[in-house]
Order: sequence, then structure tokens, then C-alpha cells
Amino acid sequence: MSENTDSIKNILNNEDAAKQTARKALMKRMLSLTRKAVQDYELIRDGDRICVGISGGKDSMALLTVLAGLRRFYPQKFELCAVSVSPGYDEMDFSPVAEYCLGLDVEYRIVKTQIKDIVFDIRNEKNPCALCANLRRGALNDNAKQMGCNVVALGHHRDDIIETAFLSLSYEGRFYCFSPKTYLERSEVTVIRPFLYVDEYEIKNFARLEGYPVVKNPCPMDKTSKRAEVKALIKELEKKNRSFGMNIFGAVKRGIWEEKS
Repeated sequence: MSENTDSIKNILNNEDAAKQTARKALMKRMLSLTRKAVQDYELIRDGDRICVGISGGKDSMALLTVLAGLRRFYPQKFELCAVSVSPGYDEMDFSPVAEYCLGLDVEYRIVKTQIKDIVFDIRNEKNPCALCANLRRGALNDNAKQMGCNVVALGHHRDDIIETAFLSLSYEGRFYCFSPKTYLERSEVTVIRPFLYVDEYEIKNFARLEGYPVVKNPCPMDKTSKRAEVKALIKELEKKNRSFGMNIFGAVKRGIWEEKS
């Protein structure tokens, strides 16, 4: 019995060691890709106070972790805080996120709103996602400013960029995508997207290894939007052409971002 117990312990110890090795390797890669994006598009300046928008999902949690890591050694010194905008669902519990932020030494604020009621009950929107996103962004930017931040960091990754460009082309008839860096005059904050070189697949694996306290989204429209349809379509097209997504990303860099710079 004792030999079997020792054998199981050795296996578990080896598994833990393998996970730690994988986590360190992924963290190193994501730090490298994030630093490249920051340098390529001058996303962070010395003295910036950056507010990370935390939805409670894997993307924003990973961004917070990586920026907290970058904060330790990046030559341009910056401060970090984080904000979660609660849309009004009682089921959403952000307390585990608060505890995680405490461990990273990051100031954290939960902003309670009635966005759910406005979108679904008062306005009764047929296509609620755009209005919901605008209201959440407004609340995030306003609170970031209140906390003394001049920069807001969002967790959009490379797949988000590809999907946004394809979505715009398919449903709006124009080739458009958000920029790596945008100054918002009304809020007086600059929005940055440091994960623009990071794949969603890498974030998923990192989140699994990190064991994030992910806050589930109870919104009835979650994963039923046009974006979800486009994501599925891109996956199908990549089965025939593995470069499809990367070709779109390259076109965004050359045809949209470089033209603006």
C-alpha cells in the first residue's frame, strides 16, 4: 500500500512540476509578445497609471497577470489598477477576482450598474450587445479616470482583431478594426490593447494552468451574437486555408494601422 501511495505521490509531483514548467514557458512567451506590442505601438509611457478592464473572463485576467509581470522589469515605469463593471446580474460574484488582485498588489474596484435592466427591460433592445458594450465601456473609462488613470488596457487578442475585421467586412461592407491605441477625448483616457499579438489558444492554456477565478457570464445573449457566428466561420475556413486568419491580421496591420500611423 505504501509503495503504491509513494508512486502516486511521485506521479502527482511530476505533474505539478510539468504544469509549473509549462506555465513559466507560456508566461515568458506572453510577456515577450506583450512587450513587442507595447514597443511597436508605444502603448506604455513612463509614469502611466493603467487601469485594466476586468470582465472576469480569461482574456482580461491573463492581461492583468502579464501586465503585473511586465511592471516588475519594464524600463518605462507604470502603475496598475483594475476595474470590473457589474452589469446587474446577481449571479456574478467578483469577490474571487478581488482576492486575486490583492495577491498581485493591484488596486481593484467593482462598479455596480443597472446595465442589464436598461438594455433588456427599459430599452428592450433587439440587438443589445452594442448598447451593452458602450455602457460598460463608458462606466469603465469614467471610473478609471476617477482612480487617477490616464490609460485603460483591454484584453483584446489577435483572434478578436481577426474576427472584428471579418465581421466589419461581412456585415458593414468596410474593412475596419479597432486600433492598438486610441485616445478618447470625452473620457480623457487612452485605450490600449497589449495582447494584439497573443493568440486566444495561448490565453486559454495559460488560464487553465493559472487556475483563474473566472466569473461566468449569465447574459442570455452570450455566445449567440454575430461575433460568435463569425468565429465559427473563420474556424471552418481555416480548415481549408490555415493562413486565413493570419492573412486577415496582416491585412489589418498593413491596410488599417499603418495607414493611420
